[in-house]
Amino acid sequence: MKKLTAFLILMAIVIVALSQETPSQKDFSNNSISIGVVVADLQKSIDFYTNVIGMTKTGGFSVDDNFTKRSGLNSGMAFDVTVLKLEDDPQAPEWKLMSFNRKPTHPWQKYMTDDNGIQYVTIFVNSMNPILERINKNNVRLLSEPGLKLEDGRSFVLIQDPDGTFIELIGPE
Repeated sequence: MKKLTAFLILMAIVIVALSQETPSQKDFSNNSISIGVVVADLQKSIDFYTNVIGMTKTGGFSVDDNFTKRSGLNSGMAFDVTVLKLEDDPQAPEWKLMSFNRKPTHPWQKYMTDDNGIQYVTIFVNSMNPILERINKNNVRLLSEPGLKLEDGRSFVLIQDPDGTFIELIGPE
């Protein structure tokens, strides 16, 4: 999960970089990045990202054992991927969830500074109130102080997904 958070930070940097004209723009057929997230419990994570965060399930696909081995994805274990997006738009980044029914081997992170790699995801929202209602309804623990404001007046909320990835939510109340 830590590597996922670092990758998401990289994704944000790449998106900003791609928004500026560079010679490498001709190298990419899509200006979005898809993120693959390995989770311990697929259904629990799907429920969290759809019912708490508000993502939309937009599809999925299977990867067979032959391809996983030949591609170097793993040693030959087939898996299914569930695709979620913040909005059902072809250009929206994909949050691709998959599970190998294993518990993580790294310790649960209490703070972002507890480990290297991807630690958090930032999601910008139009209004914090509906998100907070879903957080409360689903008994998700707030890590940030209630009512925390950024210098520009936007609200800031920090939670963790079922696998411990930190989720920053930023937006107006």
